[in-house]
Order: sequence, then C-alpha cells, then structure tokens
Amino acid sequence: MEASWGSGSAERGWYISAQQPEDSAAAELRPLLSNELHRQGSSGASFGFSVFNLMNAIMGSGILGLAYVMANTGILGFGFLLLLVALVASYSVHLLLSMCIQTAYLDPVVVAGTIIIQNIGAMSSYLLIIKTELPAAISEFLTGDHSGSWYLDGQTLLLIICVGIVFPLALLPRIGFLGYTSSLSFFFMVFFALVIIIKKWSIPCPLTLKSVEEFFQVSNATDDCKPTLFHFSKESAYAVPTMAFSFLCHTSILPIYCELQSPSKKRMQNVTNTAIALSFLIYFIAALFGYLTFYDKVESELLRGYSKYLPHDVVVMTVKLCILFAVLLTVPLIHFPARKALMMVFFSNFPFSWICHTLITLALNIIIVLLAIYVPDIRNVFGVIGASTSTCLIFVFPGLFYLKLSREDFLSWKKLGAFVLLISGILVGNFTFALIIFDWIKK
Repeated sequence: MEASWGSGSAERGWYISAQQPEDSAAAELRPLLSNELHRQGSSGASFGFSVFNLMNAIMGSGILGLAYVMANTGILGFGFLLLLVALVASYSVHLLLSMCIQTAYLDPVVVAGTIIIQNIGAMSSYLLIIKTELPAAISEFLTGDHSGSWYLDGQTLLLIICVGIVFPLALLPRIGFLGYTSSLSFFFMVFFALVIIIKKWSIPCPLTLKSVEEFFQVSNATDDCKPTLFHFSKESAYAVPTMAFSFLCHTSILPIYCELQSPSKKRMQNVTNTAIALSFLIYFIAALFGYLTFYDKVESELLRGYSKYLPHDVVVMTVKLCILFAVLLTVPLIHFPARKALMMVFFSNFPFSWICHTLITLALNIIIVLLAIYVPDIRNVFGVIGASTSTCLIFVFPGLFYLKLSREDFLSWKKLGAFVLLISGILVGNFTFALIIFDWIKK
C-alpha cells in the first residue's frame, strides 16, 4: 500500500492510493488516519462537527439564488429538481468513497484544475455577496448622510475582511479546526430561513415600494400573487446549474473524511447523507417562502428584495449580517481543497512547507478578491460555474472514475448507475451551458 502523509492532514493527509481489495485497504486506512491525528494531538473531528463542516461546504451563496430559481421553475418543478440533484450528489459521494481507497481523487491534472476553478468561483461568489450587501447592511443601522465613508465602500470592506478574517482562518493547518465556525454558520442559515418564513407576511402583495411621499405599487395584478406549480422560461436554464452549485461539497469530502473520528466509509456516508438532507430542507424552505414573498419579482440575489421592500427593519438587518457572516465563514473552508489541488499540480513532489502553504493561500485570496470586485452579477457565477465545473464534480468525474477503476461487471447496478451519472452530467452540463451562453448573446 502506498500512502502520502504530511504534517498537515488537510494538505497532504488525504491522498491515498492502493491496489488491494477494498476491505483490506479500508482496514489499513483507519490506523494510518489515527496515527496522523495522534501526531497532531487530536482524536479527530466528531460526527456532529463533521456534519457541520460538510454543511458549511454545501451551504453558502447558493441559498440566496434558489428563490429566483423557484420563480422560474414553479414550486413542484423546483422541488423535483432540487430533490433529484440532492440524491445525485449523495450517490456521487458514495461512488467517490468507494474509490477513494484505490486512487487519489486529485491525481489527474484535469480534475485538480476543475476543483480549482470550481472553488475559486464559489469563493468569489461569496465575497461578491459580502462586497454588495455588507455596505447596505451597515448603512441601514446608521442615520444621517454617511456617503463617501470608507465603512460604506464595498471594496474597502472586502479587503479588510479578507485580510483580517478569511486569510487567518484559511491558514489553519487542519480543516477540523473550523468545526466551531461551521456550527455557527449552520445556525445562522437556520435563522435566515426562519426570518424568511416570518417576513413573508410583512410584505404585502401586490408589492409596494415607499417613496418620499406615498406608496406606489410595483405590481398591479393580483394574478402576480398566485404561485405557479410548473413554470419554464429561458431563465430556467439557470436552475440545474444553480442547484448543482448549491450542493457541491465533493472537494471537501476527503479532507473531512481523513479527520473524522473512527473513520470508515459507512460513517462518512452517514455524515454526507445527514448534511445533504439538512441542507435540502433549509434550501427548500428558504426558496419557498422567498418565492411566496416576491413571486415573479424575486431578485436573483434574495437579500436585495428585503433591502428594497423592508428598509430599516431590525430583524431583516440582523439576519442580513448573520447570513453575510455565515457566507463569509464558508470561504476559509473551501480554501482547503482548492489549495490542496494547487499543491497537487505544482508541488506534489515537495514536502509540506509553511512558506508554500502561506504563499498559495495568499495567492488564492488575491484571485478571489479580484474576481469579487470585477464580476457584475452573481447569477453569472452560479450559471457558468454550475454548468461546467459543478456538473463535472457531481456528475461526470465520480461516474467516470468508478467505471474506470471498479472491477465489477458492467451490468452491475453500481456501474450502470455510474454510467447514467456520467451521461446525465455531460448532457445536462453542455445543454445548460449552451442555453446560458445563448442568453448572454441575446442580451
């Protein structure tokens, strides 16, 4: 058995290769994991912390775009697609865990490149939300004219946050250290969903905006306040990519697995199923009540609607800060697999070095800050990244790897499932990507 381990398990501790039967390889993997964690003075992350870490990797900016997706697919159409993507995400993790003993998931350069692009896109989308929404959230707590102040400038705040919070957390040597921040992020997401439910009855429909002297109506038709069960338009092309983006956690599976207490594939699958099920529940509730609040006037980024129709509402202002903090805490978590992929591509033959670790973390921070500053609309990030790298990581690569590496007969249920996953990913990814590009050209 060949294994590669370094001083930081988040960096080098989850590359395993073996050419042995599955059971014996798994039996040898457990003591290796235990020894590595023992050298770092830890018994591993608990089941609960592992669920929180994985949920933090799953849930981020995607929750803000799903109400817009529901408006363009209908309640039942959205529910069916969201459940389908969640089941596919869980099954693809199952295939990944089945193969992780036999090969390194990040070994092929093309996979590492896909993970780098996916995670950079995800992190930049989170920072884009911070840059856009944090100044507005702060301004709602202030009275008087503060225009031109540095604390209301999105780019300045973004730089301060990245230097003071994101960079130090991303420098941590082990992903298990983020269990506390991940649990905090989870409760912020739950609070966000609860506030969306409560505030549904605070915004009347037809929608009205308050001008200086009077209310004026945005929507004049009561028909605009009736939910649709199924709805399809050119904007529906963003549905599956946004959902794929919202459930993408595969790049964090192996780092979390390697730091799990009593690690086994069954235990890690239970962590995954629990995290995906809880994420699905929160996603659906937030999307449903966000849609039932704004209907077809829902924004591509949900928080904008509350800023427009409920300015200076204390609960809304508080939940904005909470969701922004939750999104912010997701960024350091996604740094781990992105940095690992970069090290696999460029520094795979070098021992772990804090200098290299720090420089790569700094480079990733600079790239995502620049993207967050210059990308105009978060929907573009959801669409392009979701249709390309997210579908590859959820659909294409797990199916492809299983077909290539498994010794089972092709007509076995797992191999047929992997084949369907592969073909579905190629078709869905190419079709939705083509529709999105066509939509851009048309506009």
